[in-house]
Amino acid sequence: MRLFSLRCLSVPVALFLAGFAGSSVSVAQEEKNTSRPEDMKPYVELIPGTDQKFEMVPIPGGTYVMGSPATEEKRSEDEGAQHEVAIAPFWMGKKEVTWDEYDEFAFAFDLKRKQREGVDTSKQPANETAADAITRPTPPYADETFGLGRKGQPVICITHHSAMEYCRWLSTKTGKVYRLPTEAEWEYACRAGTKTTYSFGDDPSKLEEYAWNVDNAEKPQPVGKKKPNPWGLYDMHGNVSEWCLDHYVPDLYSTLAKNPLAKGPVVLPTAKEYSYVARGGSWDDDADRLRSAARLASNLEWSVQDPQRPQSIWWHTDATFVGFRVVRALNEQEDLRGVKSLVVKKKGTK
Repeated sequence: MRLFSLRCLSVPVALFLAGFAGSSVSVAQEEKNTSRPEDMKPYVELIPGTDQKFEMVPIPGGTYVMGSPATEEKRSEDEGAQHEVAIAPFWMGKKEVTWDEYDEFAFAFDLKRKQREGVDTSKQPANETAADAITRPTPPYADETFGLGRKGQPVICITHHSAMEYCRWLSTKTGKVYRLPTEAEWEYACRAGTKTTYSFGDDPSKLEEYAWNVDNAEKPQPVGKKKPNPWGLYDMHGNVSEWCLDHYVPDLYSTLAKNPLAKGPVVLPTAKEYSYVARGGSWDDDADRLRSAARLASNLEWSVQDPQRPQSIWWHTDATFVGFRVVRALNEQEDLRGVKSLVVKKKGTK
């Protein structure tokens, strides 16, 4: 069981459709590089200045029915009404982001490596200089893995703000625009063309083959050790819940259901530190929380032990069950261009 209760806090229903500047990568330039679905191929990204690589899987565009039917066992009210959604093509991380990748950002290993090697930063590419200038997390107040390990393990105990800032750093380093998936993109990729409770069917007894959950794990496990879903994505069910871009709105689906076809719906981040959507369920969850349609909202209790709040931006969390993976749009929709975290340090704090 979790260390604390998870109360889902409501926020007013609103679709924030204005994008926010913040990425150091030119989206227009990005679109010139790849603009046609037929150009999409799987690829491996090497993070410049590091030895860390990650794989990206192409996700075809299409439509699907988001949410769960009223007949689905153990569904929650926030999973309805079901509604049809159109999703544009994008790439998604084959696996969850690991500590190995995240630590390059969080502990400035890339900067320290340059210092050790005597790199003349005045002669480095502009994107490297821009990436170096991005604010990094404050030092953790304790072992943020809670002794659960780092090598090959999914990053945990990081906030929505932390995940978004990692994406901004990664985008600047690579010259490609990476971000968190929208909730609609996440469920579309998780379902991978299926309409069943899970991407492998309706039988929860098969979770053993595809997911780490409360019945077979006592902590997060190294990524990619279970079977992937039909589109080749690992750990979409279980291991760690995954941050989505969206601010959580409990009755959002009722609003979207009034639209015959919602195109790329998203509730953009605000300056609030919570509530944001996490999807997929985790090693600490029962089978019903691992369903393709299951939604989870963050709340203030996730930072109950962080002594840095409210004096500084909330980077760390006690949630050993939450991590994330990245996506990259083929052609970014207008309201997502330059999207970034709007969480800022409060006035008067150090």
